[in-house]
Amino acid sequence: MNAAAPVPDAPPAAERRWIAALAAGIAVLAIAGIALYPLWRQQPGSAAALIGGPFALQGPDGRIVTDADMKGEPFLVYFGYTHCPDICPTTLAQMSDVLAKLPGKPVRALFITIDPERDSAQSLKDYLDSFDPRIIGLSGDVEAIAKVEKAYRVYARKGPAENGGYGMDHSSIVYLMDAKGRFVEAFNLERKPEESANELAGYL
Repeated sequence: MNAAAPVPDAPPAAERRWIAALAAGIAVLAIAGIALYPLWRQQPGSAAALIGGPFALQGPDGRIVTDADMKGEPFLVYFGYTHCPDICPTTLAQMSDVLAKLPGKPVRALFITIDPERDSAQSLKDYLDSFDPRIIGLSGDVEAIAKVEKAYRVYARKGPAENGGYGMDHSSIVYLMDAKGRFVEAFNLERKPEESANELAGYL
């Protein structure tokens, strides 16, 4: 009679955590893709109406920044949070590299928090001191942030509590808006900063 096959050992805890984190990341990308699928199916002329809209959020020094304030010149919009461990600071650094190639040009960028419970206008200002000064941090109450997230089709969800805090699962897209505040495209930062800057300059 043959002996029973040995039962394989369960993967170690570290490997299980890595697998869980990978699965969560794939889920975020899938949800972001689902949210933007209608956009990708639209023709360029009609896609602009699907993303963006009016907002009134708290900016640096307590002043209110609205969508009307941004009109007149092209601008970038990115959603993230100050406790983000990697993708947010990386994206902001890439945006800063692009803006650095456009010295003196009237191009601005918005960094809108998805974590208004922790990110005040002042904490955003302090956080953005490490990046190009043309990147403006915006916060607001939970309702105002939820409204602008919906307008820009942003996926954002609070993660489970961990080590006395929490993380945020979120989509990571840089939105290029034209001088009239209309969505142009998901701006590509995965290229040389000069190439991105040249494209951005074409909308000035």
